[in-house]
Amino acid sequence: MKLNRPARRASLVVHVAASASWLGLTLGLLALGVTATTTGSAVTVEASVRAMKLFADWLLLPVAFLTLLSGLLLSLGTVWGLARHRWVYTKFWLTLATTTATVFALRPGVNAAVTAVAAGGPLPDAGDVLFGPVVSLSAYVFMTVISVLKPWGPTRRGRRLRTAARTPVVSAAAAPRAHTRAHS
Repeated sequence: MKLNRPARRASLVVHVAASASWLGLTLGLLALGVTATTTGSAVTVEASVRAMKLFADWLLLPVAFLTLLSGLLLSLGTVWGLARHRWVYTKFWLTLATTTATVFALRPGVNAAVTAVAAGGPLPDAGDVLFGPVVSLSAYVFMTVISVLKPWGPTRRGRRLRTAARTPVVSAAAAPRAHTRAHS
């Protein structure tokens, strides 16, 4: 399935906008996490982790899934393919891993921080509000770089498909004639 030009362009715009949103949300989470871990004010800590919870509960997952799905659509609907180029394959698996980490690590960590702080306690673990955004930000910047530079070349499958596309197909009827011409 190949996307026509308008569909490809629309998908690319959606993918870039969703990816940039995910990167921006992560920067916001990091700023809030740094604020929560460095301030001496209990009110500021609580406001920071509550804001992080809002981002994590309402924005992160929809943006993550939109990034994942639009990237998958682009890879399957264009010449890049999902498993033809190492940079596309790498981005897919990193996007899947960071989406999974958002569900199973970042959100539970932020929820634990909110629960502890709302009960009047201190921030239980600075890692709960810092580790996820730092790792995510690193992954998103890396994915942005490889999207622009497109390093590493094709995968084995991509090389095989490229070679097959370049090799002329000789029909069964023409094959014996070509063979006899070569020996004449």
